[in-house]
Amino acid sequence: MDLIICVLGLLALIVEGIRCQGVYAPPTVRIIHSGHACNVEEERHTERVYTIREGETLELSCLVTGHPRPQIRWTKTAGSVSDRFQDSSVFNETLHIAKILRTQGGRYYCKAENGLGSPAIKSIRVDVYYLDDPVVTVHQSIGEAKEQFYYERTVFLRCVANSNPPVRYSWHRGREVLTQGSDKGVEIYEPFFTQGETKILKLKNLRPQDYANYSCVSSVRNVCGIPDRSVIFRLTNKTASPSIKLLVEDPIVVNPGQTVSLVCINTGGEPPPNLTWLSSNDSLPQRSVVKGGTLTLPAISSDEAGVYSCVASNNVGNPAKKSTTIVVRALKKGRFWITPDPYHNDDNIQIGREVKISCQVEATPPEELTFSWLKNGRALRSSERMVITQTDPDISPGTTNLDIIDLKFTDFGTYTCVAALKGGGIPEISIDVNISSTTVPPLFFSFLVPPNLTVPRGKSPLVAREGDTVELECLVSGKPKPIILWSRADKEAPMPDGSMQMESYDGVLRIVNVSREMTGSYRCQTSQYNGFNVKPREAVVELIVQYPPTVEPAYMEMRQGLGRPVVMTCRVLRAHPSRVLRFEWLLSNRLLHAGAFDAQKDETEYTIRSLNRDGWGEYTCNVINEAGAGKCTFEVTGKAYPPEFYYDTYSPLWQNRPRVYGFKLQWTQMNPNAVDRIVAYRLGIRQKGLERWWEHEIPEGDRNLTKGGLMTRNLTELIKPESYEVRLTPITRFGEGDSTIRIVTYSAPINPHLREFHCSFEEEPICMFTQDKNDDFDWTRHSAATRDTKYTPNTGPSGDRSGSKQGFYMYIETSRPRKEGDQARLVSPFFNVAPKNPYVITNPPAYCFGFFYHMYGKHIGSLNAFLKQKGQTTSEGPAWSLNGNQGDRWKQAKVSIHPTASFQVVLEGVRGPGIEGDIAIDDVTLEEGECRDPPPNLSSLAPFPSSHIWLLCITLVMTLLEGQR
Repeated sequence: MDLIICVLGLLALIVEGIRCQGVYAPPTVRIIHSGHACNVEEERHTERVYTIREGETLELSCLVTGHPRPQIRWTKTAGSVSDRFQDSSVFNETLHIAKILRTQGGRYYCKAENGLGSPAIKSIRVDVYYLDDPVVTVHQSIGEAKEQFYYERTVFLRCVANSNPPVRYSWHRGREVLTQGSDKGVEIYEPFFTQGETKILKLKNLRPQDYANYSCVSSVRNVCGIPDRSVIFRLTNKTASPSIKLLVEDPIVVNPGQTVSLVCINTGGEPPPNLTWLSSNDSLPQRSVVKGGTLTLPAISSDEAGVYSCVASNNVGNPAKKSTTIVVRALKKGRFWITPDPYHNDDNIQIGREVKISCQVEATPPEELTFSWLKNGRALRSSERMVITQTDPDISPGTTNLDIIDLKFTDFGTYTCVAALKGGGIPEISIDVNISSTTVPPLFFSFLVPPNLTVPRGKSPLVAREGDTVELECLVSGKPKPIILWSRADKEAPMPDGSMQMESYDGVLRIVNVSREMTGSYRCQTSQYNGFNVKPREAVVELIVQYPPTVEPAYMEMRQGLGRPVVMTCRVLRAHPSRVLRFEWLLSNRLLHAGAFDAQKDETEYTIRSLNRDGWGEYTCNVINEAGAGKCTFEVTGKAYPPEFYYDTYSPLWQNRPRVYGFKLQWTQMNPNAVDRIVAYRLGIRQKGLERWWEHEIPEGDRNLTKGGLMTRNLTELIKPESYEVRLTPITRFGEGDSTIRIVTYSAPINPHLREFHCSFEEEPICMFTQDKNDDFDWTRHSAATRDTKYTPNTGPSGDRSGSKQGFYMYIETSRPRKEGDQARLVSPFFNVAPKNPYVITNPPAYCFGFFYHMYGKHIGSLNAFLKQKGQTTSEGPAWSLNGNQGDRWKQAKVSIHPTASFQVVLEGVRGPGIEGDIAIDDVTLEEGECRDPPPNLSSLAPFPSSHIWLLCITLVMTLLEGQR
């Protein structure tokens, strides 16, 4: 009876602890690794270094605790700024980089935060190992002293390979290994300034035996399984640096559309040099074709003009380089301007005075540019009154001038400037300037009218609404009519098209979809081109862009229970015009309240004194000015906040039957008192990959939930090894609240502070077990349903430990090429020693290591279990060992171990004298405490004295509390 009372009290304590314990906690972080790591080591006790081979898969997992579930973010530093991965952040528990590159090495940080305390941050440095093929370059020096008739030829062979870690080099001549001092004619050294990046082989005063095959072997000592790499260079008496010749002129002048071929040939070099083409435009044109030493540019355009270089390299001496320039002939941008008498400061042109007409064209090549002048279509030659000049190309390239001295009525007419290139092939550019007259007061004639700018009445200031299309207008007069240049007058800012200045031929600047940032002053100004070369005329147009009010919040959800007050506030941030503002509050398009803003306030407020069912819905506040309305939206609802799943449940998964497993689902309720009392939860569950949800309602009765109260629901009959989606939805008088979904995955429970570990090898990662790299062969994961028909009979199991042919187990295959004595070792993940329990004295802590084994066959060798502790350099004897045929059945082994530091367990299979010696293991377990075989049951406690029962009960309670703590 005492025992029953104790157990009932213990259960009550457990339930109460589960229901009421506050579980909110700041985050903690731990980084674990998988993928293809070469090595993970602790460096200087503070830095973890993860070494991986280039091209392998990097996989780092960030294990977090804390409630609510922390948000996780991966970031990277210690690399170039441009080498950030996926916008420099990954919001996942697992960071996965397939085919990692050397540039992706560096320090990776995992940051977890849930709003409680400071964020938790852990980091690990990823070191990417690689080794490129070495490259040998050859240089020679020749010294000559005529007085002594002394001639010396020394050759340097330099070997370079990119690598991480640092590379080691070795030189070979034929099959002979060259070392410093092994040959007096050979010197091997590393230049001081290269810091081990290269090794030079110096052949002093070449001898006949020095003409041979030299190989440079680069090695990183097989780290990460990276093999050595080598390169061979054949040194002969004909070895020479490259020389080339271009079979083209320089420069090459062509017309657009022509096909250009550049031919480059080798004229020397041993080994035969490789030829490549480069362009001054960073890269060769897309349509270019390279074949051998010939570069072909089909239908060349002006954009493809530039310097093209042929480079020859054979790693002997310096590369040879020859270049040529391709010039594509072109004429563009014809302009003219008229300058009144340069000797009088006057904007008008008058009879009897001088006038100059200037014409400018951009030409390529400039030296081929020619000009001619026509008057009324007839050729015009330079004379005393009609002076034709061409400006110095260095001062004003591509410009010609026609000076008319002592202007007369007979000079009226059309003057044409014609620009052409020598040799033709390019269309000419013609520019017409018409000189005519109009009658003015006697003795004064004006036939060219200087420009003038005005802003039409009512066009400044110009008021527009944001999003409209506006036209800023300046009226331009003059003969000829000049081009108008538009720019910002009030500040240094780009125009709507992104440039600092825009051209207009009719004086109108058109702006589509005008924005509030475009408010300001705009300057219109005459250009000197295609008009008078006089002081520019200008005017200013003011643009005012009106826009609706910008308000906050744009959207806000407000959750509240019935009978409680609700206050909604809409605030104006900016508006133009701001002096006329009014507001209106609506509920589902039904007007509640309207009015005008107080001049001293920038916000309006609406209050619900006591919320009822009719008060739920979408409230909008429209703030209105001449340009439109800004809108605040408030969603007033009684929806409950979502539950928060608890991910730190101790040992949530259990399995008491072969085919199914159970899961302890725990959660807390976010802000339970924000709305009406939660009366129930709707629990939905479905198998991953399927569509149908199974739903069940969990009533909460009259219990009021508290913030941080932990609730529990046991999920049973989950099928191994399937994963499930679990959905939890709170229900109040309002109806359903927000749902939360999590994934339940079947896996062996692993805890950093070990209390229970179980692995049945049902999943490919095999519970983080690894194969020992220093053994003779590996364990194999196997299922009887997939067994090869060529398997060895009379040995090995016909199913896993539960008897299922679909289940998996691990075994050693002892067929050829295995030989007697070969060892295969399977190593568990590291386990941390559990913290000492103040109520149960265990020093050092004890663990029970158990597994099932199958040792059937006449050639069975031995099966050994070892304890491997961190920092241990010598291996002790096996903690458990068995050899020989044990029959065609699964048996269980248990052994107590007593580690004093973080530890691993190692299972070693040793091959016997023949092929009928397969050994299998399954259902590996590790539990705290000494092994008890068989486990005790409740009836065995009956003879205990009452005092002993109560002492045991108190111990269990204290242990439970310590575990919860």
